[in-house]
Amino acid sequence: MRIIPAIDIIDGKCVRLTKGDYNTKKVYNENPLEVAKEFEGAGIKYLHLVDLDGAKAQHVVNYKVLEQITSKTRLKIDFGGGLKTNEDLHIAFNSGAKQITGGSIAVKNPEMFEGWINKYGGVKIILGADCNNEKIAVSGWQEESNIEVIPFIKGYEEKGIKYVICTDIAKDGMLEGPSFDLYKRILNKSKDIRLIASGGVTSIDDINRLEDLGCEAAIIGKALYEGHIKLKDLEAHF
Repeated sequence: MRIIPAIDIIDGKCVRLTKGDYNTKKVYNENPLEVAKEFEGAGIKYLHLVDLDGAKAQHVVNYKVLEQITSKTRLKIDFGGGLKTNEDLHIAFNSGAKQITGGSIAVKNPEMFEGWINKYGGVKIILGADCNNEKIAVSGWQEESNIEVIPFIKGYEEKGIKYVICTDIAKDGMLEGPSFDLYKRILNKSKDIRLIASGGVTSIDDINRLEDLGCEAAIIGKALYEGHIKLKDLEAHF
């Protein structure tokens, strides 16, 4: 199973939030490139980079951070946050992203998102299925919809999506373990997607359980920054 550390960006700095609440912002490093290089030095190959300013502003903001990391490391980056237009998508790919994650746009402008899937394929375009109480949340998790997460994923699977990042917002940054039951039900309903678990990953045991469930990858954030999981303990998964 792939291990994907997360770097969330506000004001060009590496931060973490709790449950997506911008008021809980904690700055871990003023220089995200330093963090990315540390991950690469430990053997990490992938990175989940989120433009939190972009998610709030509804357009890409921190693309220069993406450019820096892609030009100075070999990390394969999936980039999300604020991707709302074709121009945003071009900026992300031109700045070096290997994949992009679309969440809000898949809810609010499905025609455009489906166009991206058709143009770039279901591998380069990842579906972001972030949910609270199993209802899809959008706009940097500031808004909750009435869309149920499992039918939402199933619908996009039928339209060609291969990769899905599913974050249970209630678990995000809480260090209380992932939503194993939700992921199990998603995988039972959508047999062909590659599910990337995100939110609440706190221990190596969590990672092993996600792998046993059939998750293709796990995104890890606060547990790495707070030392609950050490990079050297992840080496078996690289």
